[in-house]
Amino acid sequence: MDAPREVPFHESANRPQLLMGGDRELILVSAILAAMLVFAVMKWWSIIAGLILWLIAVGVLVRMAKVDPLLRHVYIRHIRYRDFYPAKSRMSAPPTTTPAKWR
Repeated sequence: MDAPREVPFHESANRPQLLMGGDRELILVSAILAAMLVFAVMKWWSIIAGLILWLIAVGVLVRMAKVDPLLRHVYIRHIRYRDFYPAKSRMSAPPTTTPAKWR
C-alpha cells in the first residue's frame, strides 16, 4: 500500500483578514465615520478631531485583534444566543429555561 497522500497546508489561506492590524470591516467603518465628521463640519478643528478619533479607534481595534482576531464574530454570536443559553458559573446557579419564543 502506498503512503498517505500529503497535502501542503498554506497558513495564508486560513489567516483572518486584518487591515492595519485590526478587523478589516471595523477599521473601514471607523475611517468612514471619521471622514464623515471631517467633511460634514469642514473646520480645522474637525480635521484634527476626526484624525484623533480615527487613530484612537485603530488603536483600540488593534488591541482587540491581538487578543482574538475573530472577537467581533464571537461577540455577534454571543448576542444572538444570549436569551437561549445564559452563562452558568457554578452548580448552584439557577437552571436554564427555554425562551417562550423557542417553544
